Amino acid sequence: MLMISGGGSFIFLLGGKTNIPLIDAISAQLEHPEWHGFTFYDFIFPLFLFLAGTSLAFSLSKGMSARIEKSELLKKVFSRMLILMVLGILDKNAPIDIFDPAHIRYGSVLGRIGLATFIVAFLYIEFSWKKRLIIAVSVLVVYFLILLLVPAPGFTAGDFSFEGNLVGWFDRNFMPGKLKQGTYDELAILTQFPSLCLTLFGSLAGDLLLRDFSPGFKIKWLAIAGSLGVTLGLIWNELFPINKHLWSSSFIFLTSGLSFLFLMLFYWIIDVLGFKKWSFFFRVIGMNSLLIYLVMRFVDLRESSRLLFSGIYKHAGDKWLDVFNALGALIIVWLFLYFLYRKKIFVKV
Repeated sequence: MLMISGGGSFIFLLGGKTNIPLIDAISAQLEHPEWHGFTFYDFIFPLFLFLAGTSLAFSLSKGMSARIEKSELLKKVFSRMLILMVLGILDKNAPIDIFDPAHIRYGSVLGRIGLATFIVAFLYIEFSWKKRLIIAVSVLVVYFLILLLVPAPGFTAGDFSFEGNLVGWFDRNFMPGKLKQGTYDELAILTQFPSLCLTLFGSLAGDLLLRDFSPGFKIKWLAIAGSLGVTLGLIWNELFPINKHLWSSSFIFLTSGLSFLFLMLFYWIIDVLGFKKWSFFFRVIGMNSLLIYLVMRFVDLRESSRLLFSGIYKHAGDKWLDVFNALGALIIVWLFLYFLYRKKIFVKV
């Protein structure tokens, strides 16, 4: 959420301005590759999907232990999915013309999170962790085999290029509305299947944290799962390139592995070692993640920053204007969220 709420933009704009190679290298990680490849920026959305599964394990376990009916739990998750889908469509299309549905983009980040959470909620209630693991791996293998063996009309089988991949052909023929890249949309239909595997893997991590194991045991298995995921992703990359646009199976394994490792690291630092105070700055942002995601879309914080701070930062020189303007926007966002945090106002669905 720090990256989404303005931190990413601030760090990216530092690139090429400080003459510090490390900052330039970090800045370069905050831009998506055009097609195949991977940067840290590609990891943000998968981490959301993974943690949605982790938190889902906690909320569903709590509900089931309170003897809430399964149908009631699923009804609540289903309602949440519909709300997120509507908000996602609004986010991607505002100002939205409801009388021209052919030019509405229906795929969205929020919609994907909502749909993945609902499907995984059903699987979590009905299946053990072993069966969910088998389902996730099977989906990724089948997805790979379909794209490898089934050619898009006019192209050869196993074509993972932007022009010739089967996912793009499927989108053009079966996805209603507008596609992000015109002939392709990474948030359309087929890519939903591999992406929900991240939420499935996240639910496994949630199960592990919920079990009455020692902290050392949890850390060990989070590290093993993470290392295995990263290794399998890099190996699979030789056959099925790591690609966020295709949500390739190698990309899912890589990002799920990194998610396990990040979760392990912060679980160790915060829950085991007890170092919590440093995280306050980030908790303020994370407690209202949905709200700030939408605020960043509908409120011109750059203009607010310019109006409030440009009288100060205009003396820094032209090349620094965008940098300090982005920093000012981040400050405004954090102070706004801090106000909500102090008032205990947290927007959830």
